[in-house]
Amino acid sequence: MMTKADVTDMIYEKKRAGGVTWAQIAEMAGMQEVFVTSACLGMNSLPRESADKVAKGLGLPQEAAVVLAEYPKKMFEATVPTDPCIYRFYEIVGVYGETLKELIQEKGGDGIMSAIDFDMTVEKIPNEKGDRIEVKMSGKFLPYKSW
Repeated sequence: MMTKADVTDMIYEKKRAGGVTWAQIAEMAGMQEVFVTSACLGMNSLPRESADKVAKGLGLPQEAAVVLAEYPKKMFEATVPTDPCIYRFYEIVGVYGETLKELIQEKGGDGIMSAIDFDMTVEKIPNEKGDRIEVKMSGKFLPYKSW
């Protein structure tokens, strides 16, 4: 029985062998790059039609499309990762998490930003002081229910 980890490994193999980018895989799926990448890494599920397109486009077995469409178990390590790129996001939340919470609630009220109804883009932006990486996140505001 094939797992999400197995499919992720196959996708990485196809990326290495064929020089395929995440943007190209997202184009195969007909969906947004960040979401498709997340689904290929096992943290989201693709609609079956999109999963079929990705599997076919990458030359994966049909069972891989089934797995790409399965609902994930959104589990991840609770310890802070040591990979420098991922660690920096933990650092950003550690330093600015309270600030973000305060500003979200000051502007929106008592609530949170959804990670379900959510969009994100990642772009490389030229800059005279050195190229920048721009991460834009947009999540639906979800007010806490008052009783």
